Amino acid sequence: MNNKKVITFGEVMLRLSTQGFERFTQASGFRATYAGAEANVAASLVQFGVPVAHVSRFPNNDLGTAATRALRKLGVNTSHILYGDERMGVYFIENGAIIRASRVIYDRFESAFAQIQKGMVDWDTVLKDAGWFHYTGITPAISQGAADVCLEALKVANKKGITVSGDINYRRNLWRYGKSARDIMPALVNLTDILVAGANDMENSMGVKADSFEDACRDSFRKFSNLKKIAKTNRDSINSSHNKITAKLFNGKKVLKSKTYDLTHIVDRVGAGDAFMAGLIFGWVSDKSDQDALEFATAACAWKHTVEGDVNLASREEIESLVKGENVGKLMR
Repeated sequence: MNNKKVITFGEVMLRLSTQGFERFTQASGFRATYAGAEANVAASLVQFGVPVAHVSRFPNNDLGTAATRALRKLGVNTSHILYGDERMGVYFIENGAIIRASRVIYDRFESAFAQIQKGMVDWDTVLKDAGWFHYTGITPAISQGAADVCLEALKVANKKGITVSGDINYRRNLWRYGKSARDIMPALVNLTDILVAGANDMENSMGVKADSFEDACRDSFRKFSNLKKIAKTNRDSINSSHNKITAKLFNGKKVLKSKTYDLTHIVDRVGAGDAFMAGLIFGWVSDKSDQDALEFATAACAWKHTVEGDVNLASREEIESLVKGENVGKLMR
């Protein structure tokens, strides 16, 4: 396995979740944890034995200290975390059940991370000896400063020959600072090797419109010469407690498909896409074939639905057993 470290970049928020399946209007207390899309990827990779450092910006107060400690507890290197005078971003989550959908409320305006600016991060130092850099489309949606710093990082990563992955994760409601995804994302995608994106993401963020995932991928490859692979997950939601998960990967030649996981009695689906991304990265830094990397990533995505919180707390061995269909639901002694 390639032992060069992975660098992830993005906001970490305070997650406040209702207890059990309580609604917001019922809640008399919230469970506090810390999470963010890119940090979820980082923590998951650490469980697989990959060294990872996360870059973010926290408030210089006890919440920033708690967030840093939470990452360290998961084994993530926090030596490049920045601190400022602003606030911690927060999100609230109400877990759905059966016919009731899960709900999320964000409170992240003017957070410490949103106020990050070019020049604050010494990317030459951060990316020294790194083999992989990961970001998501959430980060450049937060603020112009976050978009600028992300582009700054990708330029340095490309100069150093570091593989860059991006999970487009288009969220219309986040783009509120006067720029659209199509204004910002093409410059980032042009410096990206590996994408996780569906046809809708490619249309809204990259200006690529096509009738199918494969056609959208082929058009994206023609438009963005850096691209080498594009993957996506497919979720069939029977209800909040019962989903079916499968995935696809376009490797420049053809579309590969994973096996399907039928997930009933879901514990927590938040972070499943991040688990998938971590699985892909692990697959490729472990020199797995495209099909094997896809199967590992899809199994990691499925496994995440059994774990409370944002982070997929699963080992490499557990995911590989699931890929093989071994020890599924058994009592391990």
